[in-house]
Amino acid sequence: MMRTLDHPTRDEMRLDTVLAALADPVRRTVACKLNDAFGDHACATFELPVSKSTATYHFRTLREAGVIRQEYEGTKIMNTLRKDDLDARFPGLLDAVFEAQAIEHAEAATPDFRD
Repeated sequence: MMRTLDHPTRDEMRLDTVLAALADPVRRTVACKLNDAFGDHACATFELPVSKSTATYHFRTLREAGVIRQEYEGTKIMNTLRKDDLDARFPGLLDAVFEAQAIEHAEAATPDFRD
């Protein structure tokens, strides 16, 4: 018997839950990396600054909010961004989050030469 994980339907997604999931920088990084990648990615392929158990918590939070879909592939859990569902439910939200993340990342990488 194939193991499955529960995911909210598009209509069950709630803005406050999605925003809370994306408010955390680790979870936002996962969503951004999935947005930039092609296809599914196993949890172990993400280099996150947290322990394995904490990473599991973050992936579960993203799944329960409807941000990602997780499916078992053998012993691995593969992750996919639910961009189509989120764009249909909350138009423009993910693009705004990803754009803001890119701006913050660029600002953090830019040295400040002021004295």
